[in-house]
Amino acid sequence: MLLQYIRDGLTEEEHIVEFSDGCTGFDTPYYLRSCAKPLQASLMVDYSLNKEFNLSSEEIALICASHAGENCHVKIAETLLNKFSLSIHDLKCGIHRPISKSSDFNLKVNRIEPNELYNNCVGKHLLFLAICKVNKWDIRTYDNKSHPLQKLVKERINSLCNVSAEYPVTKDGCGVPILSMPLKNMVAGYKKLFSNPEYRIIRDAFINNPYIIGGENRLDTEIMQGSPKLIAKVGAGGLCIIFNTKTSEGLGIKVKDCSMDARRIATLEYLNRLGWGNFNYDNKIKTLHDDIVGEIVLTS
Repeated sequence: MLLQYIRDGLTEEEHIVEFSDGCTGFDTPYYLRSCAKPLQASLMVDYSLNKEFNLSSEEIALICASHAGENCHVKIAETLLNKFSLSIHDLKCGIHRPISKSSDFNLKVNRIEPNELYNNCVGKHLLFLAICKVNKWDIRTYDNKSHPLQKLVKERINSLCNVSAEYPVTKDGCGVPILSMPLKNMVAGYKKLFSNPEYRIIRDAFINNPYIIGGENRLDTEIMQGSPKLIAKVGAGGLCIIFNTKTSEGLGIKVKDCSMDARRIATLEYLNRLGWGNFNYDNKIKTLHDDIVGEIVLTS
């Protein structure tokens, strides 16, 4: 597990507190995955899309979300699709079943097949298409690495995260390019974004709509509902970035074997240790008969 905690008001050399299992250095790059979404959403403000399309706080939250595919999420995605005058066929995010087990069950019971609006990344893709439309860029190729949109996204994220080096780029699960960087740069990017009054509407969207950001059994939703001063965003591969709006401190966690269970326990435990919340979690290992046979513990 890799964990970095950035405090406010200190110099670049002083402000990073690091915890690691010692297997890799802290300059090792990791892919941002869905932790990139609020950073990408800064372009919404740069191009005044929130004003041009009169976006609600819930709609801004969905643009930043990795939503669970529940009815509340899909309805907002459909509203954005119509506001941006787009067709569902313009979306290149692909189709997957809802992350929410209850939503997936309801679809199966009613024999409904999910479409692109159920994809947890659809908000990001809707934003990408809207940016292309206002710039009169080709929307058919917006997912290509060489597209002006993706060059703009790379420039914006690297600027927010203080990245000047060239790190690997690949395709994310939803088909668009995704950048990599050290964990400390990810946390620095969140700190710069959520501390900037210019992007206050993104910060407010997280605080006011924690369920839209994730949904049923999603860690970021759990964190924000449990401590309203915190902004949290999860990413695939064991990532979670948290920003404390009261202290302007950031916390980044990367579980290197990508375990979501380990990510949840480690994140909630360190939030408790930092005094950022009082989160309960079950660390017991149980059989199918609920017999306790062990427990998960942090060694540092």
